[in-house]
Amino acid sequence: MTAQLDIRDLHAYYGHSHILQGVNLHVLPGEIVGVLGRNGAGRSTLLKAIIAQVRVTGQIRFCGEEITGLPTYDIANKGIAYVPESRDIFPTLTVEQNLLLGQNKQSAHSQWTLGSVYDMFTQLEKRKHIHAGRLSGGEQQLLSLSRAMMGNPSLLLIDEPTEGLSPHMIDTVAGYLERIRASGVSILLIEQKQSFILQVAQRVCVMGRGRIVFEGKPQSLQGDAVVAEWLEV
Repeated sequence: MTAQLDIRDLHAYYGHSHILQGVNLHVLPGEIVGVLGRNGAGRSTLLKAIIAQVRVTGQIRFCGEEITGLPTYDIANKGIAYVPESRDIFPTLTVEQNLLLGQNKQSAHSQWTLGSVYDMFTQLEKRKHIHAGRLSGGEQQLLSLSRAMMGNPSLLLIDEPTEGLSPHMIDTVAGYLERIRASGVSILLIEQKQSFILQVAQRVCVMGRGRIVFEGKPQSLQGDAVVAEWLEV
């Protein structure tokens, strides 16, 4: 199967700091790929590199097309959406206003509309006239996810979606990610919680010092001494 996202020898820089040091990674259509690693391993930088928020060298191909060097808005219009760890909702706007800001008006046939988003995220429909700043942390995470879906992406980049969430809300987010994948959207997921990766991902990569140091099935993480060394705090 041809990769939807194919990254080859990717290097990324913050000023003179060399963060990503030759990353090779791919995401297949309809797949959730989880990326684990210690803080500072380069995981969040990987997502920012894909959407042109840091300086890079190497090759990033999406649906067979080279996107390295394109501006962020062009990358988004090609079907890549980004959900940052900070969620970046607009607290003084209502839930529905936040969702409408994510709408891709260039898409003639959008699978994701207010109606379809509310069908999936029923919790948000009940709160659609509430200012987003009044939502709980879990509800804000769902809003950030659903706003990204309003752009009608085929690939979703998500950074630490379970950060600060209760166990119940973590299970809720896991269920939504599986439903999003079942709709045909691929997901590249940055996460700290190994248990969450085991729950949702079809394949997992471990990052260490700006490189991919392990790739395989989530179950193969368990009991692997080399992987444990890269993941221990």
